[in-house]
Amino acid sequence: MGKNKLKKFAEMNTLDMVFQYPYGRLAAEGFDSFGLRGRWAEFFGNDNPIVLELGCGKGEYTVGLARLFPDKNFIGIDIKGARMHSGATDAARSGLRNVAFIRTQIELLESFFAPGEVSELWITFPDPQMKKVSKRLTGTRMLELYRKVLRPGGMVRLKTDSPFLYTYTRAMAALNGLRAEVDTDDLYHSGLVDPILSIRTHYETQWLARGLTIKYLAFALTPDSPLAEPEDDFERDTYRSYSRGTLETMNLTDND
Repeated sequence: MGKNKLKKFAEMNTLDMVFQYPYGRLAAEGFDSFGLRGRWAEFFGNDNPIVLELGCGKGEYTVGLARLFPDKNFIGIDIKGARMHSGATDAARSGLRNVAFIRTQIELLESFFAPGEVSELWITFPDPQMKKVSKRLTGTRMLELYRKVLRPGGMVRLKTDSPFLYTYTRAMAALNGLRAEVDTDDLYHSGLVDPILSIRTHYETQWLARGLTIKYLAFALTPDSPLAEPEDDFERDTYRSYSRGTLETMNLTDND
């Protein structure tokens, strides 16, 4: 691990809003060892709704939402600590008290939140996992996990550049009778008036620079109905021949 990453991890250890509990630590200390599970109101000092951003990356969306909605508490979750450092230090410097970050695997949500403790979930620009439905963050396997921590009827909000993931998620929601609150395949030309339009993540800025449209789908997750997968015959994204790491170093234009 490079010195810069080690420095970032050390700095995050000094922030009281950051909790680093990857699988290895939970396995050693116990999967029920996290003291704030069911007690996040004590940490935030209020009973405001808790909103999670899954796969938060640099944490821009978590921090941006916290600034826009001071009457809610926001927690970013990602296993990549070096990326999370950016949002965590920004929140600390800004004195935001309605923000926290957890460095852990998303599959471990139940170790950090009690049933019904979470009000809604944001999933921003995840890997669409075109080959592995079990790893899709909007797949039924993951939705079953989310239902264990979400309040009944809690919202799942997806922002994505991926036509494949958007089409798949729409089909999955429709098949399972999950009511859509918002559904647009071109967010910034949809006419939607919403403060979330002012927040753009690192990757979102890159996708927009390439002339790609941003899709936004928000639906309520019912508490106990069985979930079924749609037939997987959706057209695959073609522009993902480049990895995200490669895209970060490219000079992006609309025609690339």
